[in-house]
Amino acid sequence: MISILKATSDEDLRKCRRVVQALRPKLSDEAYAVAIRRTLADNRQMIFVEEKDAAGVPEAAAVAVFETGYNLFRGKYIYIDDLSTLPEYRGKGYAGQLLDWILDYARRDGYDEVHLDSGVSEARTDAHRLYLNKRFQVTSLHFALKS
Repeated sequence: MISILKATSDEDLRKCRRVVQALRPKLSDEAYAVAIRRTLADNRQMIFVEEKDAAGVPEAAAVAVFETGYNLFRGKYIYIDDLSTLPEYRGKGYAGQLLDWILDYARRDGYDEVHLDSGVSEARTDAHRLYLNKRFQVTSLHFALKS
């Protein structure tokens, strides 16, 4: 059984950088430290699975970033902003275990709903299969407009 860790220290955040960038490739090394601190300061948490890289150095193999809140539509909710696994660690069940941790957290702390959005492309097929296997439902279209 793997351990799910909460990223709280600068060292934890450094370990998670590469896996966050795998999902958010426009996030440069220079911008990462400020962006992740700003994200976590906005009522979000980061959890991760740690592995050792080829050189034996601990790094995050998979990461989830989620926010908690309350609104009229969802009630008390968790929204998963980011869920990413480094390519070399895919197929080991880490993303599913991170989702299970979040779902257990939601049940334990009385959250009404857990939400996430996922891009639509052929590359996302495995991710969508995971979400459906975890009993997530497709409930809406998400619209956005850049200002």
